[in-house]
Amino acid sequence: MPPRPVEEGKLVYLKLSELHPFHTFRPHPFKVRDDAKMQETVASIKLNGVMVPGLARPEKDGNGYEIVAGHRRCRGSELAGLEEMPFIVRDMTDHEAVEAMKDSNKQRDQTLPSELAALLDLEVEDIKHQGSRLKNVAEGDVGKRSVEIVGEAHGMNYKKVMRYLRLNHLVPELMDKVDDKKMGFMPAVELSYIKPKNQRLIAVSIDGEQASPSLAQAKQLRELDKEGKLNGDVIDGILSEKKKEDRGVIISMAELEKYFGKEATPAKMKEQIMTLLDEWKEKQPPELAKAPKKMEKDK
Repeated sequence: MPPRPVEEGKLVYLKLSELHPFHTFRPHPFKVRDDAKMQETVASIKLNGVMVPGLARPEKDGNGYEIVAGHRRCRGSELAGLEEMPFIVRDMTDHEAVEAMKDSNKQRDQTLPSELAALLDLEVEDIKHQGSRLKNVAEGDVGKRSVEIVGEAHGMNYKKVMRYLRLNHLVPELMDKVDDKKMGFMPAVELSYIKPKNQRLIAVSIDGEQASPSLAQAKQLRELDKEGKLNGDVIDGILSEKKKEDRGVIISMAELEKYFGKEATPAKMKEQIMTLLDEWKEKQPPELAKAPKKMEKDK
């Protein structure tokens, strides 16, 4: 058996009852699900044991250990009926624990929006706790600068990070819909500003109407909530409206300049495009050449 008591950097077996999920600054951002992959992990543990040890650090109050890496293996060991699991135990600062947790999850197949939102929030909080170490940053600017630093690490601009952080204000019922791709990212950001009780009513209405809100509808719901006019009937009424489809086609000036040059005016471009379309239409078979009445009227 590996040595006891715990020795820095050595492999030891820790009782599952002594282990606590990652909780430095924030709860562990990555979800541990009892899904098909977990069943595969359980089967592997039953057959071969835990082949890769987890990483933990002693709790500051001396009661047990905080898991830094190995949450899925820990859950798999529990489901497999084990009482202990191999770990490397290290004394780490809060910042070191956050960095080690991030590194251990870099190889994940897919990060859900809720997980990324929670991770970004954790990283921002970690940097805020190092505020005194941020060079040339005034105390009042630590929050903004921490968001910028986290964004740079993830290849995101400030606004995108802030939008992800807003997702942490969604109730679980709506957050699950974002993760399951049943609701768009930007509408979800708008709904995050709505009171939790009304968010839950929106989640119920989405299920009942089988329709997620468009960005325009989400903004409308947010405004009504701000005015204190939002209730179940109003939400149902808005979500039951048919979403307007924008059937316009947008072509940027940069794209058009490739064909017309920079000297051509928008009016001249449109004239030439319509002429070319007319010529193209004349070459089509009769059944395809029929234009909708509205298009003929527009001409």
